Amino acid sequence: MIGDKYRHEWKHELNHAQMMAIRSRVSAVLLKDSHTIDGKYIIRSLYFDNDNDKALREKIDGVNMREKFRIRYYNGDTSLIHLEKKSKLNGLGTKFSADLSAEQAERIVNGDISWMMDSDNDLIKELYCKMRYQGMKPMTIVDYTREPFIYGPGNVRVTFDYDIRTGIKCTDFLNTECVTVPAGDTPIILEVKWDAYLPGIIKDLIQEPNVRAGSFSKYAQCRVYG
Repeated sequence: MIGDKYRHEWKHELNHAQMMAIRSRVSAVLLKDSHTIDGKYIIRSLYFDNDNDKALREKIDGVNMREKFRIRYYNGDTSLIHLEKKSKLNGLGTKFSADLSAEQAERIVNGDISWMMDSDNDLIKELYCKMRYQGMKPMTIVDYTREPFIYGPGNVRVTFDYDIRTGIKCTDFLNTECVTVPAGDTPIILEVKWDAYLPGIIKDLIQEPNVRAGSFSKYAQCRVYG
């Protein structure tokens, strides 16, 4: 299981004009993520929750200590799939991850989970326990496009997320042709993540009138549809 240290995170909701202005400044200073295709990722995630909507309710209620599980892949490439657990504590976030094969991911989606308890990966075993004893299960697909930029000092990552789509109740995660629909009139989401400090230049680059840091959950937005 691979885990990041706790990181700071800001989220801002933007309209198209605001994104264009901020992106113009950011792209002049920050580097594009080298793993993108034409500067973008197409991300598909499958989020887990239980019948009581534990993860959803904790997010909406602003619970101080919370977590959520998802599996995801990028640009339609199912040869590399990540199981991820994102945790929040006192406003700081961390992420633990483990690699899954397409076969393993499909078995999880189909509820074939007995093999997970014998895994040598702690995160896979943790998800097994929560599926087995807390009723956690695949809930909905979330698709979106991401434009990521990086800045060395402070280990800063700036991303623009848009075209957020939901699979409604569809969990056919590995079917790249699975139809998703727009998750309502969603804004563009600017995310800024950093470690111990945020360089002043980044604060200056993302300044825009009437734009404030806030909270937005793609999973919560998509769950409005099911």
